[in-house]
Amino acid sequence: MFNYKITIQYEGTNYAGWQIQENAITVQEVISYSIEKIIQEKINLIGAGRTDAGVHALGQVANFVIGKELDLYKFKYSLNSILPSDISITNIESVEEKFHSRFSAKKRSYIYLISNQKSPFYNRYAHTLFSEINPDKLNALASTLMGIQDFTSFSKVDTEVQNKICEVYEARWRSQKNFFIFYIEANRFLYGMVRAIVGTLLKSYSATDGIQHLKSVISQKDRNAAADAVPAKGLFLYKVKY
Repeated sequence: MFNYKITIQYEGTNYAGWQIQENAITVQEVISYSIEKIIQEKINLIGAGRTDAGVHALGQVANFVIGKELDLYKFKYSLNSILPSDISITNIESVEEKFHSRFSAKKRSYIYLISNQKSPFYNRYAHTLFSEINPDKLNALASTLMGIQDFTSFSKVDTEVQNKICEVYEARWRSQKNFFIFYIEANRFLYGMVRAIVGTLLKSYSATDGIQHLKSVISQKDRNAAADAVPAKGLFLYKVKY
């Protein structure tokens, strides 16, 4: 058997997320269908991260196992030629049969974009916020997220995942021209976690004692304690590390 790892970029606006579901178009479904059309064989396409509806990806990773060897250059060209313009395969490689894009991953990272000005060119990829933001103050808040903690307060309630413990390796903000960019890297992420974290950081930023407010949100282990999630359009799955 041959195991192939693909790296994917997609613009998530028109999709109901990564994972295949009934009565909705998803990224996993479109790519699976396109691969099967080329190789004439059913596959199980496994993604490293299950992005929500409207979320984008710069470095999603997936793998599939088939019974025949592929000409990688030809296959990549053929696959990109039939995929829609908002999905692209940036790399394909042969990997060990035991490789699993989800369970073999060591770290995942996301970025969230906030724009401080209205622009038709930013609207699909950034949350617009006109308030003044001090990245240093936000970084002081973000440092509270570091380490191994229970992130129940930032997870959607209707999820089957019981273990809400994650280890955050990096969480930082920076400003660049008209953008404020949040970067977070962890061993795993819960459903809806990053968007809830960004929303809560912004709410804590306005609180009298922001750090204490954020610590209280984390300790309560209650989604209702955290702020509303920011819009999906500003979120990108950035990279998966193995």
